[in-house]
Amino acid sequence: MNSSHLSPVSFVKPAVDAELAAFARHQRARLGEIGPELTPVVDALDEMLAGGKRLRPAFCYWGWRGAGGHDVPEIYAAAASLELLQACALIHDDVIDNSDTRRGAPATHRRLAGVHTAAGWGGDAGAFGRGAAILLGDLCLSWCDEMYQRSGLTDEALRAGRGPFDLMRTEVMAGQYLDLVGQARGEATAVAGEATGTGEQPVTVAAALRVMHYKSAKYTIERPLHMGAALAGRHDDLAPIYTAYGQPLGIAFQLRDDILGVFGDPSHTGKPAGDDLREGKRTVLVAETLRRADPADAAEFRRHLGRADLNAETVAWMREVIVDSGALRTCERHVDDYVEQATTALDNGAVAEEARAALADLIVAATSRKY
Repeated sequence: MNSSHLSPVSFVKPAVDAELAAFARHQRARLGEIGPELTPVVDALDEMLAGGKRLRPAFCYWGWRGAGGHDVPEIYAAAASLELLQACALIHDDVIDNSDTRRGAPATHRRLAGVHTAAGWGGDAGAFGRGAAILLGDLCLSWCDEMYQRSGLTDEALRAGRGPFDLMRTEVMAGQYLDLVGQARGEATAVAGEATGTGEQPVTVAAALRVMHYKSAKYTIERPLHMGAALAGRHDDLAPIYTAYGQPLGIAFQLRDDILGVFGDPSHTGKPAGDDLREGKRTVLVAETLRRADPADAAEFRRHLGRADLNAETVAWMREVIVDSGALRTCERHVDDYVEQATTALDNGAVAEEARAALADLIVAATSRKY
């Protein structure tokens, strides 16, 4: 197959999908030996794995190719293990955010709550669904390590790749905790501001960027690239280049995702319009809005942020505040600036030419999603 005929993600996706399908079949058989009660759990995993864009495996693969690695089956298996880490993060994130949907389908905990309801079991179906989803997320975290180790790459390569692989898993969990802390602090500050009349802001741009950096940006792009380079034996010389490319691109990717979380078409995003506002996500877009809006609008915006019962009219008003304050325009400008930084960093002969072209195309794939 000639990669020039396909996008960098499309080139990687079929082999990654095949590796994931084979791994899931193996785990289905293993869990089936324990008991038929586990079948709905694997069904939920299949549903989660079916809809991924495969960005993280793509960055790992092209990080490997950029380091001189060949197109061999083993790299696809190692890269595919990142989709299990992603599944873990998404399943747990939906539980934490109490999200109803993911990619246009019921979130995993909602799906598993439905199993409880359909079976007519006793107790709280919602609590069952949340508990079962947490356990499935834990399985995915364990399985990502198992899939990595069973990829077929040499022991030397796997030892080299272990550093960025382990660090990536630590960072994404730490980023998720920072997100929780940010929301708790923001809500407490908002309540205190209302009580004292100080009007303090519940989130700052710097705090939102720190959460974004660890929860999403590093583990979506930078660390997969580092992992690919390490597996190919060139982590030390390529890591600085991949960081200069991956960090700004990762932030641009998440900024675009946050914009879509408020303004995106549900038929494309798979979530109800304005769902991030209902969930009260403390994003850079929200921080810029609170920083730039007039005090009365900012106070009213804070009052609505995080309310699960937001109706369409209120969501429309909050969008209007975001636009009128200049926050949307500012975030779009940030995306452009970060894309320029990533593009400049990629102009380096140390990265193999075919991979440089693929990584340039991935800039577009990661940031050009529209409303």
